[in-house]
Amino acid sequence: MALLLKSLFFPDRRTLIFAIKGVISMALALYVAMFLNLERPYWALVSAVFLQIRPESGLVIEKGLCQIGGTLVGALAGIAILNWFTPYPELALGLLACWIGLNSGLSAMVRQQNFVYAFAMAGMTACLIVLIVMASPSTADSAKIFDVAQSRISEIVVGAICAVLVSSLLWPTKVKYSLQLHAKNTINHTLNYLALELDLQGEHASRHEHIDTIMESVSALSDDSSAVIYEGPEGRGQSHAANFLCNKTLSLLAAIQIFGRLQRNHSHLVSEPLAKTLANMRSSFTLMAQSSDYQECYKMARTLRYQLQQNLMQYRDRAPLETRLLKVAMELSADLIMVLKSYNVLTSHSAVQLNAPPMEFHRDPLIGVTTGLRSMAVFVIGASLWIGTGSSAVLMMILLPVVFSIMMARQPLPMLTTILRRILVGITIAVPLTVFYALPLLAQSSGDFEILVLVLAGPFFIGLLALANRPTLPYGLGICVPFAVLVQPSNTISFAIENTVSNALAIFVGVTVLYWLFKLITEPSQRLMQYRLLQSIQKDLVHIAQHDDPEPWFNARMGDRLLRIASYEKGSGKSSRVFTDLVFTALNLGHVSIRMRRMLQGISDTHLNLGLENALNLWQHNLGQAFIACAHGQVAEEFKISSEALLQALAQCPLPHEQFTMITGMFERITLTFERTAHSIAEQKNTSKKIVSSQTIFRPKSHSFAATKTI
Repeated sequence: MALLLKSLFFPDRRTLIFAIKGVISMALALYVAMFLNLERPYWALVSAVFLQIRPESGLVIEKGLCQIGGTLVGALAGIAILNWFTPYPELALGLLACWIGLNSGLSAMVRQQNFVYAFAMAGMTACLIVLIVMASPSTADSAKIFDVAQSRISEIVVGAICAVLVSSLLWPTKVKYSLQLHAKNTINHTLNYLALELDLQGEHASRHEHIDTIMESVSALSDDSSAVIYEGPEGRGQSHAANFLCNKTLSLLAAIQIFGRLQRNHSHLVSEPLAKTLANMRSSFTLMAQSSDYQECYKMARTLRYQLQQNLMQYRDRAPLETRLLKVAMELSADLIMVLKSYNVLTSHSAVQLNAPPMEFHRDPLIGVTTGLRSMAVFVIGASLWIGTGSSAVLMMILLPVVFSIMMARQPLPMLTTILRRILVGITIAVPLTVFYALPLLAQSSGDFEILVLVLAGPFFIGLLALANRPTLPYGLGICVPFAVLVQPSNTISFAIENTVSNALAIFVGVTVLYWLFKLITEPSQRLMQYRLLQSIQKDLVHIAQHDDPEPWFNARMGDRLLRIASYEKGSGKSSRVFTDLVFTALNLGHVSIRMRRMLQGISDTHLNLGLENALNLWQHNLGQAFIACAHGQVAEEFKISSEALLQALAQCPLPHEQFTMITGMFERITLTFERTAHSIAEQKNTSKKIVSSQTIFRPKSHSFAATKTI
């Protein structure tokens, strides 16, 4: 509550501009809807309110397009349901519940929040059309269905277009500036993390704090990258540069893990020349992190790469592992240079063309089913009450909770409960503003549009001040949307206080029901979701060679998985974070297999015989099996056997000695990694079992006594 009061009484300049633009866009939407004599102009207001979340021009345009697209699809679905099942209301409501569940489940399969909003609009629009027509079954015919659908589409489209125009023309805020800020934060945190990984005194908890921050920045950068294409001809290039930066950042994280783990766990394998090289790398990363000048950082990165190249050429007779590590260091410096180049594209008018796939959202059908069932339950409860009571106020208990259930399904449960509580607080504020302020003043007014806007502007301005900042956003949503729905401004406003109070009570009860449904119908257990994520990673490790450009493809798929695993372990409160380390291991394993296959591309087809190809495919398969065995705290001996068989097959090929040495070093390092990781996970499992056993041993014996007494 203190955050809300601070945003209302001490707003900054950005918040004030945002609130003023929001009031203007909503006033424009209301004016156009009333001028066109639309049936329910307040839905144009609701449409404009939802577009005020993230007010950057590109994001508003993207959300407006998603809103219009979702509305059109929802309208078609509503018309189809009514056209075929109007005589059978129970079937119509059942199909509508399935439609809402389908949209909710599909929303869990997309990454960008704007696309989630499109599915929410598809569900809500179909709800509006079907329920409004079914509320008056005696007048339900084809003409009525079409008129209702046309009105709903018009209202939503008017609100979206007005919000987009105001956002683009009045004090526009560009999403590209958000991209630049996210990119800068990502690079700075990554450089600090690179230096920390090479610091022998670095702490495990500190490393994971940096990883969490980096992945949050990468996720924000990836989420916003799709909207920048709407901000001008340079937008597409900036979108590609943002995706490229995310992709190469993951490559940096994969590579630096090798050196950090080697120093911490196998220091005896670090020779003096290699130790000096790592110290030089750490010094360079630290200096780059402290610098704020792009040209200076770029120059230092180029210098580092030149030094690493000289080191590799200077010492030729090295151990296989050391040779491979120096090669990885050179690849790391090359990736760092490309990260800096992509930042330059984002912040300047550089003509450099960069391209990489966007970070791919991990799609798990279990989450989709859970989300769909929850939204269906919300609708079924509201529809059952509506059928039982026949009250039109219950319709409000259906519509807004359905939208909220789809929009917020991706939030973690602790955050979600906080959001819904704050929405309920906002609704509690909106009700007295409606009953004791807006409706009494409007009842005494002359009915002029100017008076209407002046009366409504104050409460909307308060809500928009809260909506401008992420911590207070739920308060603003709870104030603005219910206020618009309760006042229902139009050319003929109804001033029946009892109807307003009934609608307010229905909205409050609906959101409360949604709150408890989120607590009752939760996602599958974190442990199950972790293992499903690890199994999907295993499949990618096995099939990684089947893609033409495997490194960007693998990075794009691993980003969201790494973020999810890190979030699960962070939420569990465990300090070891072994599964996060395991996913980082998988990220590196994928890069290792890609590099090895690149080395083997130089072998002619005559030498790449069937035996070698089979050995290579078996090694790739056993790599995935060894990874999943690590997740269970086991070491797969088959991987060692397949590695030896592959080396024997390679020894018969005209492979340069340097490359053969590097591949041997790869296998040595991977074997050490599997052994160490399996040991860590097994140790954690044993510790957990001991804790459970001790709790069982020291459990109070009153239950046993009671059972004996009963017998």
